[in-house]
Amino acid sequence: MKNQNILVSLLLIVVFSGFGFFAGTKYQSSKTPTFGRMGVRPEISATPRRMGFNQIMGEIIAQDEKTITIKTLDGSSKIIVLTDSTLYNKSSEATITDLKTGEKVAIFGKENTDGTVTADNINLNPALRAQTN
Repeated sequence: MKNQNILVSLLLIVVFSGFGFFAGTKYQSSKTPTFGRMGVRPEISATPRRMGFNQIMGEIIAQDEKTITIKTLDGSSKIIVLTDSTLYNKSSEATITDLKTGEKVAIFGKENTDGTVTADNINLNPALRAQTN
């Protein structure tokens, strides 16, 4: 009888210890700080992603009729693919002829497997919060 009581006691200790560990981890995860709305944690990135889109900001350093090359705020460069469906904006609507080397731009588009970005929208002369090199 004494051995049976010890066995039941040990079993109860193991069960309650497991429950306590699980409850503690759930409690701790609820105390992890979140930022912004919907519990999204910020990530540090030179090209913020929003709903599958990249935002690239910088200066046009080269161009041809189907692509422009952007010097980004962090000093790297990115090739942007221009399509017939790419929208161009200034304070008013713009066109592809408004893209000039030296212009400041913000680009929204989808990243391709080769590292280029297909532009969906280009904003000319955006309010840049950082200086380009």
